[in-house]
Amino acid sequence: MMNLTRFLRLSTGVCYLLSGQVSALRENALGPALSDAGASSGSRPMLTQTSLLSRHLSSSTGDESTTLEACHMHGSAQYCVDAEGHEVKVVTAGRTSPSYSGCHMHGGKRYCFSPDGQEVEILSLEQNSADPLHVKSEEKSKEHSKGKKNCHYHAGVEHCVYENASETSEKDCGRKNQNYNVNLRIGLLLVVLVTSAIGVFTPILLTKFLNIKPNGMVITFIKQFGTGIIIATAFIHLLTHAELMFANPCLGQLKYESTATSIAMAGAFIAFLVDYISHRLAQWHRAKASSEIIESEKDLPNDSSKDVYVKASAIIPEALNLTSCSHHNSGNVTVGLTNHWVSLLILEAGIIFHSLLIGITLVVAGDSVFITLFIVIIFHQMFEGLALGARIAAVNNGRFSNAKTILLPLAFSFVTPLGMAIGIGVIQSFNGNDTATIIVLGTLDSLSAGILIWVGIIDMWAGDWIYGDLANASLSRTVVGMISLISGFALMGLLGKWA
Repeated sequence: MMNLTRFLRLSTGVCYLLSGQVSALRENALGPALSDAGASSGSRPMLTQTSLLSRHLSSSTGDESTTLEACHMHGSAQYCVDAEGHEVKVVTAGRTSPSYSGCHMHGGKRYCFSPDGQEVEILSLEQNSADPLHVKSEEKSKEHSKGKKNCHYHAGVEHCVYENASETSEKDCGRKNQNYNVNLRIGLLLVVLVTSAIGVFTPILLTKFLNIKPNGMVITFIKQFGTGIIIATAFIHLLTHAELMFANPCLGQLKYESTATSIAMAGAFIAFLVDYISHRLAQWHRAKASSEIIESEKDLPNDSSKDVYVKASAIIPEALNLTSCSHHNSGNVTVGLTNHWVSLLILEAGIIFHSLLIGITLVVAGDSVFITLFIVIIFHQMFEGLALGARIAAVNNGRFSNAKTILLPLAFSFVTPLGMAIGIGVIQSFNGNDTATIIVLGTLDSLSAGILIWVGIIDMWAGDWIYGDLANASLSRTVVGMISLISGFALMGLLGKWA
């Protein structure tokens, strides 16, 4: 290939001389002195032509940096790449060529020859920096190579992803100026409050006023749908958002890449620890109560001993068998109810943490995406409310027998609007790229994810399907439960595209 290139250059030089353009070469290569010398001697023109040809052939067979390759068009202008990889502009009034050779300098300007012998001027991009057509074409070409840009918000910060690239953004950690319709946000705060209340109180009211059985088809569907919602929320929303937070370039390079998942693991361990300790305390309290009843037999008349014996015999087996029986199967005894309420409190804690963050991040998002995020959050709150309400109804059998039945749903209803109110208060100063903000939001998202992973998988999923009433349920109830569980996964996973 190299020999062929050199042969073409040699041919170009010979043809150039034979075409009658010797005088042009003489002027360009040797200057006016050569013309004067040629006029004084009849034999000198031939020597001049020979020396000129030798010089041209020498340059043609010399360094490869005298060639231009990969020539292409941007609009009406032609650009090529030299041997050093720099892009240059070709200035020609004639026909363009795919490559040029024999490049040389004249008076501070660069010239090259096309294959047909035409001399063209070459401009570097520094000389041609004012060419807007080329700059615009290059930017469009680069953007096209990355693909379509998709943008979404996390914690009030816009994250953009090109179809053919990973999620990146220029490192600009300052506060972004956004358009905020504060009055609209205040009005929609009430909508979120009402929607959350409807979602969480619906299962409770159904079991209370319509006498729907906690183990019936309706509550089974709502419970398993809620289980899918909680687990998908933990993995798709919270854990993903936490990883995006800790991957923010404004935080710098993390020394430990598994920061988000490690904090989530700590959250799961904390939830387990609370669950386990509460179970042991309930077991100890039950055993202590039974022993006190037995001791009290000594102080009672003989005719009362039978009653005491009956009460103690009903309590002792339950106390002794707690280690071998899952608390998920003991919903009709005090210890079982205690453990179920503890699980509900842990679930509520995980929901409250991330619902507060949802309210803040919804409000601080710009007007360009606020309505879209609001619609997503409405569905999110409705689904999550159904999940929590179904669990409360199942534990309490639809009765408003204690304060927890009212306080837990109310806390869920108000926590997201509370987050929105906080967001409205800091909306003019909030910076989602601030280092402290990133760490706080990322940590809370990770902790909430870990808590919901434990409660969702252990207490809800396994608690119903492995240790609970669905382990031996009828075929129809099993199918309904499975369909609703998968529906919860799918719908909350779909919402993860926007929030």
